[in-house]
Amino acid sequence: MTDSPLTDSLRSDLELALRLADAADAQSLPRFDAADLKISTKADNSHVTDADLATERAIRRVLEAERPEDGIFGEEFGAQGSTHRQWIIDPIDGTANFLRGVPLWGTMIALAIDGVPQVGVVSMPALGRRWWAATGGGAWTATEGEPRRLQTSAVDSLDDASVSFQSIAQWADAGRLDTLLSIGARVWRDRAYGDVYAYMLLAEGRIDMVAEFGVKEYDIAAAVPIVREAGGRMTAVDGDETISARSTLATNGRLHEDFLTLIND
Repeated sequence: MTDSPLTDSLRSDLELALRLADAADAQSLPRFDAADLKISTKADNSHVTDADLATERAIRRVLEAERPEDGIFGEEFGAQGSTHRQWIIDPIDGTANFLRGVPLWGTMIALAIDGVPQVGVVSMPALGRRWWAATGGGAWTATEGEPRRLQTSAVDSLDDASVSFQSIAQWADAGRLDTLLSIGARVWRDRAYGDVYAYMLLAEGRIDMVAEFGVKEYDIAAAVPIVREAGGRMTAVDGDETISARSTLATNGRLHEDFLTLIND
């Protein structure tokens, strides 16, 4: 981990989050594209695999041993304990990709303090990539070699913007399909990179906006510090500074107000 001006507390939390990602990778990667992968359907008709469950259990075991006073909110096993300091976990974001053998999936680990994500780690072991950030310490990524600091793009015109969305169906379900089509007509390029990878592309300066509907806290919490520390902004689509609005707009920062206007006109 690169030296940075973090508080001692956040430095310790970030170090723990990176170790949690190691524990998660040890569970998820061996099950990726496994012939005997067990898949079931949850009450909301979304899929869950044995890897999702094992990965979240592994993270929870470490947290319960090392941060017994902290709360945990995970996709598969719900919430427990304090909400003052709460670890927010998506064991495998992109389960649909995972179960089809598409490598664009990752574990998302965040620490929120009074509802605001202050530490975030995203690990995509099938790509050999990891991203992390803590408030005041910058955003970083690494594959092989030394970590590299992240910076969002300098694009300042919608005409030059490259954007990502989750799916046409998601925007249609939110009653926003016309809005999505308007965005596509207004910007330079639109693609559905989807899931956590899109936010990491944003933090790296590869794209300039990501917006989603129907998201839960664990779908976005880990991305918030990474995008923010890379120079971007993440809000709900109405501009509220929250991860609980079931929508999110992430931008390079320069274009945030322009996209808020475009989405809400």
